Amino acid sequence: MNGTSTRRWGLTSLAIVVIASAVAACGSSGSASSGSSASSGAAAKGTYTVWDPYPQFDAGSAWAKLLDGCGTQAGVTVKRTAFDTTDLTTRTLLAAQQGNSPDVLIVDNPVVSTLADAGVLTTTEDNKVDTSQVAPNLLAAGQSGGKTYGTPIGANTLALYYNKSVLKAAGVDPASVKDWASLTAALAKVKAAGKKGITFSAIGTEEGSFQFLPWFWGSGAQLTDLSSAQAVSAVTLWHDWLGNGYAPNSVINNTQTTSWQEFATGQYAFAENGTWQLANAKKAGFDYGILPIPAAGGGTAAAPTGGEFVTVPVQGDKGRYATSDKLVSCLTSAQNLLATDTTLSYVAPTRTVQDQQVSADAGLAVWVQAVGAAKGRTSDNLGTRYPKISEQLWGAVQAALTGSKSPKDALDAAQAAAGR
Repeated sequence: MNGTSTRRWGLTSLAIVVIASAVAACGSSGSASSGSSASSGAAAKGTYTVWDPYPQFDAGSAWAKLLDGCGTQAGVTVKRTAFDTTDLTTRTLLAAQQGNSPDVLIVDNPVVSTLADAGVLTTTEDNKVDTSQVAPNLLAAGQSGGKTYGTPIGANTLALYYNKSVLKAAGVDPASVKDWASLTAALAKVKAAGKKGITFSAIGTEEGSFQFLPWFWGSGAQLTDLSSAQAVSAVTLWHDWLGNGYAPNSVINNTQTTSWQEFATGQYAFAENGTWQLANAKKAGFDYGILPIPAAGGGTAAAPTGGEFVTVPVQGDKGRYATSDKLVSCLTSAQNLLATDTTLSYVAPTRTVQDQQVSADAGLAVWVQAVGAAKGRTSDNLGTRYPKISEQLWGAVQAALTGSKSPKDALDAAQAAAGR
């Protein structure tokens, strides 16, 4: 929805929702802003503001040069400001409240529905951004109430890294891992061979939910029913892995970074992690492979998508949208997506560019497969309901893994709280 009436929201409560759903699979880091200082949507003629969540890229980076080039192509000057992800969403809410929004906003995908529901963003129907080539499952993360509020610049997701030497010593063929039963059997063999099984992040934050969702969705469960038999089976899977010593108790407090550090010791057979660890994997010092996360009965489980959307915030001067559309179209053109998504370790959101990525690096094929099965955390029209559901989900996983509640009791309590 757009219009002045929908922009009069409770800033504090919305900021809490935004922070609760902060990206778990973000490729950016750092907290200090960089680039030029922000200017308003009513900036001087010929100047357009762009806000992004990439403070690691300074004014001399390829990313900053791409923005400048797109500005030149559109006949305007781009004034860029980079923020830490959480800081960006908070500042965006404040700027919108003050009628001072940037012309183009690149924002973490779970936040799109929150900003859209607050009336901060225009729809692609309003701003004429073309999304026809974008994979529907990726575009869904930026949809709310039947409308689309931007286009993805790229996506990352989760898969299973594996240590080839550990599996070989345990007599496990990675090609045999096709479902939960075969994965668990592989972990049992690894343990019997004196090595460690699998590491992941089950921390009580959005990172924990992000890492659990492939198993949750892979069981056939839906976020609208946390207490289903399928959901219980997913929590039980992780619970039993800890109980049998296939996964370490450290997963309860692991972030995705500390989980990766465990895998990097060379002692673990598997690690659940994302595309953003590819550079670290190549430096690990041992041969590795990557498998899609299997669903309970076989096939590839839906994993959550990370990555950002390029959006166009609401402006008082609607005449600015035509140029904003040119900037967005430039940033998300096939040529620029190929370069940008390589820099960000993202899988492109369009089939054409994905094919080019795999042609350049065959190792990306498994990630394209994983992204093809992935889904947005706010998909299924959950929108701003997702943060509350996620908090209850990660709490239930924590309760089950620490032994304070059974998987069923933990999920029953989570559903009761999420439904309120």
